[in-house]
Amino acid sequence: MNSPHDLTRRRFIGQACAAVGATGMLSALAQLRMIGALAADAAPTDYKALVCLFLYGGNDSNNLLVPVDTTNYQLYSSARTVLALPQSTLLGISPKTYSDGRSWALHPSLVEVQSLFGKGNLAILANTGTLVQPVTLPQFKAGTVALPPQLFSHADQQVQWQSSVPDQPFSTGWGGRLADIVNALNSNPKISMSVSVAGQNSFQVGNMVSQYAVSPSGAVVLSGTTGSTLATNRYAAQQHILSQQEQNLFEAAFGGATSSAITNSQLLNSILASAPKLSTTFPTTSIASQLKMVAQMIGAAPQLGLTRQVFFASLGGFDLHSDQLGAHATLFTQLSQALSAFSSATAELGVQNQVTTFTASDFSRTFNTNGTSDGTAGSDHGWGSHHLIMGGAVKGGDIYGTVPLLELGGPQDTGRGRWIPTTSVDEYAATLATWFGVSATSLKTVLPNIGRFATSNLGFMG
Repeated sequence: MNSPHDLTRRRFIGQACAAVGATGMLSALAQLRMIGALAADAAPTDYKALVCLFLYGGNDSNNLLVPVDTTNYQLYSSARTVLALPQSTLLGISPKTYSDGRSWALHPSLVEVQSLFGKGNLAILANTGTLVQPVTLPQFKAGTVALPPQLFSHADQQVQWQSSVPDQPFSTGWGGRLADIVNALNSNPKISMSVSVAGQNSFQVGNMVSQYAVSPSGAVVLSGTTGSTLATNRYAAQQHILSQQEQNLFEAAFGGATSSAITNSQLLNSILASAPKLSTTFPTTSIASQLKMVAQMIGAAPQLGLTRQVFFASLGGFDLHSDQLGAHATLFTQLSQALSAFSSATAELGVQNQVTTFTASDFSRTFNTNGTSDGTAGSDHGWGSHHLIMGGAVKGGDIYGTVPLLELGGPQDTGRGRWIPTTSVDEYAATLATWFGVSATSLKTVLPNIGRFATSNLGFMG
């Protein structure tokens, strides 16, 4: 019988693997796969940031982009009935190249978005959604092509949008896989390159890079550890306890993670406090406050040793089954003003061409109402939706993809104006990831299903 002190190399590896368990082993294997995927990538020498702005609840993009020519507006208003926006209030746009015989306008609350579009700093991506593979209406009706599971479920579609792998159980988000790829090429970052200002999310879950959550006012700190002698003593005692957690792997991991969180919070708040204040004025709404913190984090990137950053922000309240028109107008006002302020802040920081902000949402809404015929009308869960992409590197002032025929019973209508997406989340994400610096080889690691679709570059990035 071996002595408990007889720790050979083989026994050490065996005991370590047993202690780490299956999760640790899978993580190690994932890291090995990631190393293989990096063969074609090179360390970035410039700075870039991606900002995902998730519109929770399912944004009614049928009222984001509206046909304004007489013939097609009449078709729109006839189908939407009380949800149709008055033609005289719509904000006209002139796409640079997109032409399908229709004229287009934006929701009247998107004043700043109209301006950004006109200046070429913002583009619209039409009819995008979760897909396992391309599907036509006859295939949908016959059930001959695999579809994303639970198509009209909030929770499922949020995860599928953020993972971009709808045909597999969730494990990581495409933003997390993107961060894994790029982070491995950076040296000595002081905090995670993956930062959320809207809490935990599926988009930033990775195998190696952990999402780092901050509040709109800065890094989250432990309460009761500053401000008095008692608090100072409490903090010292806590640090002493954490430094003693070496009896087993769980204690060591917990102590290390907690100590790291405290250190990161102190570092980040110190850097933010000493950074020059932005002169750009942000509204006092939740989404504007989130984007203001993102701008401050971008400004701090050199001090944090980061050449790439992935951010997650969100705006909720889009699940409008009733009283849609008023609530939607308020949400769009908040969104439009926040995007404008953020665009100005990136210009102030001198990084407008290096920061790309893009929207995502569970799904769009049904084209017709949910049955009510008065001012309390709302809509139900849809599928394909339109999205906004903003930044100096965006080929703005144009519509990309294909706007569906806005006709109940038309060629993209699965029922009630739930449009089959003509552009997949994979293609949307791949275009952004390629701009971010992911090679064609590594793109398959970030977006495993991209080979099923027509393109990995939709052309909206310069």
